Amino acid sequence: MTYDTIFGLLNASVVPAWALLILLPRASITRAVVHSGIYPLLLGVFYIICFALNIFGDLAAEGGNFFTHEGISTLFSHPNGVLIGWSHYLVFDLFVGAWVARDSQRRGIPHLAAIPCLLLTFIFGPVGLLCYILVRLAMGKGFGLNEDV
Repeated sequence: MTYDTIFGLLNASVVPAWALLILLPRASITRAVVHSGIYPLLLGVFYIICFALNIFGDLAAEGGNFFTHEGISTLFSHPNGVLIGWSHYLVFDLFVGAWVARDSQRRGIPHLAAIPCLLLTFIFGPVGLLCYILVRLAMGKGFGLNEDV
């Protein structure tokens, strides 16, 4: 299997979760699949496998590390390093998207107002979170990340 194929499958693997967050935010299947932690666990296992292959296998760019800009650039210059980084992004973006969906429900924010934020989180990560915080502020629903609502 090629790195491009694995990359494509990795991307495709999160689409159902995002579709559930956007189309069926309150459905039991969304709670069972997205909010249960299954996705971060499965993608986390993939991340660990790629990371282990980076450290113990020969699937790493020489000189790659997490301590310098040059080291990170070198790490990501290998296709396995790209899979490590991309799976990391996918896990955390989905985690943030799931939080946005739950938080918007807790705070009584209409789902139609949360959808653009979810889409932006899916595509641009932190931009979607910022959008959601701005939506909350505009609707008078608070700023902080505390969940005691």
